[in-house]
Amino acid sequence: MKAFYTDDHRGHDPQFFLVRGTVQRTTEQPERADRLLAGLEAGGHALAAPERFGHDARARVHGPDYLAFMAEAWDAWAALDGAAPEMVANIHPMRDGATYPSHIVGRLGWHTLDTACPIGPGTHAAACAATDVAASAGQAVLDGEDAAYALCRPPGHHAYRDRASGFCFFNNSAVAAAHLRQRHDRVAILDVDVHHGNGTQGIFYADPSVLTVSLHADPARFYPFVWGYAHERGEGPGQGANLNVPLPLGTGDDGYLAALDGAVATIRAFAPGALVVALGLDASEHDPLAGLAVTTAGFRRIGAALARVGLPTVLVQEGGYLSEILGQNLAAVLAGFESAR
Repeated sequence: MKAFYTDDHRGHDPQFFLVRGTVQRTTEQPERADRLLAGLEAGGHALAAPERFGHDARARVHGPDYLAFMAEAWDAWAALDGAAPEMVANIHPMRDGATYPSHIVGRLGWHTLDTACPIGPGTHAAACAATDVAASAGQAVLDGEDAAYALCRPPGHHAYRDRASGFCFFNNSAVAAAHLRQRHDRVAILDVDVHHGNGTQGIFYADPSVLTVSLHADPARFYPFVWGYAHERGEGPGQGANLNVPLPLGTGDDGYLAALDGAVATIRAFAPGALVVALGLDASEHDPLAGLAVTTAGFRRIGAALARVGLPTVLVQEGGYLSEILGQNLAAVLAGFESAR
């Protein structure tokens, strides 16, 4: 399977992360990509540099105010007296009746949902590069590849149309889906990250042309806490085009694969022309976030189940944090996919 990657992600090295009120270094570190690259090498996957799809690919899913904010944010912040080395908001305003702020501190709060998306001097370039990686994998599939993998960092599935959250700035999986929509009337996104893909859900919630399906740890006790419940089915013309499958914390291989079977049935009934897999590997039993308990053998089974959907497929890297077997889990998913194709 062709794999797309760029070193441009390395300029994004966030430090600030709140865990139950304690500041720690984030788990979303550049080393993640090194371990994933090792998994690609072990699986014999050829690396390709992304094309530069630029602003247009992002503008299909993100709003102009947000794109402008992301482009301008660091320079405006750095010009402030006493500015910290990372941008972290001290206000996250309710928007009902609110006026869009002009000051960078206000704009930062407006465009970030939580404190888990600190912005540094290299964040915008890294996030833009990640969207190029996702769009390039999408283009490879449009050009005839059966499947392609996008090693995106930073990840994207918590990013909304005009808000960053949960380590995510631009929604790479949504960018890939929108790219595929240039040819396909219907596209499905299947999110297998341990966290609910709340940003992806939000972007397509009223869109009947994109089915969004997310398997994730039960948000009653896990981030993002306020989205990801089974009753969230879409709205307006998108009613019924969103499916959430919350899983009990600690769910292992058999429980996960049974839930995946149900998700695949929903995708087949939707009859899309292509599939985007938001490939989180943080459902691992060894992931530091410890939400689910999928084994490496289980990831191979997940890959095979994804292949049996039988659609042109773009696999977009989402979560999966530092453990000794992160690269092995990626290799297992892709090997399972290829063996069942």
